[in-house]
Amino acid sequence: MGEKVTIKVNDNGSLRVTGDVELVDAAGNVFETKPSFSLCRCGHSSNKPFCDGTHRKIGFESTPRAK
Repeated sequence: MGEKVTIKVNDNGSLRVTGDVELVDAAGNVFETKPSFSLCRCGHSSNKPFCDGTHRKIGFESTPRAK
């Protein structure tokens, strides 16, 4: 079994993905990724689905917690 994949929900920011994961679009095309990368959560990145830091500029706020 491979390395466990971790997805961290960053406060007021991105989803940080770490581990051996394949990111695929709706048509089945594979995105090129690194061993650790961030996905946009605010919806305003100019590099979707990846985070480009725009959440800081627009004041995105979200701090969900597991229950």
